[in-house]
Amino acid sequence: MIHSDQSAETSAHRLSMKEFTIMLASLIATVAFSIDAMLPALGEIAEELSPGNIERGQMILTVFVFGMGGGTLFVGPLSDAIGRRMTLLIGIGIYLAGSVMAIFANSLEALLIARFIQGAGAASPRLVPMALVRDLYAGREMARVTSIIMMIFIIVPALAPSIGAAIMALSDWRGIFYAFCLFGLIGVSWLFLRQPETLPPSRRRPLRVASLMAGLREVLADRQVRLYIVILTLGFGQMFAALSSAPQLYAAYGITDTFPVWFAIGALLAGSVSFINSRIVVRVGMRRIVGVAYRLQVVISAVTLVLLVAGLPQNSWGFAVFFVYFVSVFAMAGITFGNLNALAMQNMGHLAGMAASIITALSTMGAAVLATPVGLAFNGTAVPIACATLVCSLIAAFLMRYTQNDS
Repeated sequence: MIHSDQSAETSAHRLSMKEFTIMLASLIATVAFSIDAMLPALGEIAEELSPGNIERGQMILTVFVFGMGGGTLFVGPLSDAIGRRMTLLIGIGIYLAGSVMAIFANSLEALLIARFIQGAGAASPRLVPMALVRDLYAGREMARVTSIIMMIFIIVPALAPSIGAAIMALSDWRGIFYAFCLFGLIGVSWLFLRQPETLPPSRRRPLRVASLMAGLREVLADRQVRLYIVILTLGFGQMFAALSSAPQLYAAYGITDTFPVWFAIGALLAGSVSFINSRIVVRVGMRRIVGVAYRLQVVISAVTLVLLVAGLPQNSWGFAVFFVYFVSVFAMAGITFGNLNALAMQNMGHLAGMAASIITALSTMGAAVLATPVGLAFNGTAVPIACATLVCSLIAAFLMRYTQNDS
């Protein structure tokens, strides 16, 4: 524990670290579920709502991420002003409103508007849990908690496409949005029933323009925060580019009906790396782990790209190479995102909500900007995404050299 405020410390002890971590992971998993459960439905939605341009189906994912990125600009300061629990309630309410709008959407444009609103609401369960963690933990202990959370965040996609496909088998793509409503309600109910407020009134920051601008300047004035924002943008960008192209990439190797199964296997393998990180991060250190992960991703991406350019056949052996590469992209995300968030937040305990808001908003929207052209550049092979991960990981590994050691 890091705060002397007795009320916060007493509240923290009402939940074990295990339940606290799983509860927050379920909230953050709302984001992963809202993205990955849509993957099996993208083709059907595009054929129904945009038959003349099926490629526009990818925008269903991108618009959600843009909405989430924009929403995080407001969620952090709001949670600093009115508390974490109330901010989560408001966010989930907006998320549910967007989900209901999507159910009744009869055009792609209407669906995209609904997804943007849904994404804006999802900013709350995406961001507030990180502020909750920072309220109660710091340094490598915070990294341990966030690593476990990110492990579950990565594992959720293992089930989400299969759940989406099962729902479509029983109804249609609109049924998936009913599942989103249920998922959101479960997470916020758990929090309100079990977790007391972690931000006492004495530590809240009034929601005033002058106060917000002062906090914004303080966060962005920190050179380390700026570096980690760029690195997070690169890491999230390459992962989201791979994710948005996943159905097409697998289909290029003839994997269509069994796509949810292969995606699940890959997500489980990637999630196991996050578990390993949670076991070694206190001993090894966040910065060292992240640096090694990005350097390893550079090597894997470079080898994959060389093989693809050399004419790697799209048979079972070609798929094996692609699958190892694809899993590595998500494994890299699982082992770096929790550490990078903890590193970026380690000097921002007094501005946890504001800092988490700025870091998440800028890295999320920047990632969407990076991922969109990569996804649209799909040419029937994994060459565009392999190029993207090589460049992004190379720059990220280089920038890690200029970051400070964690304590």
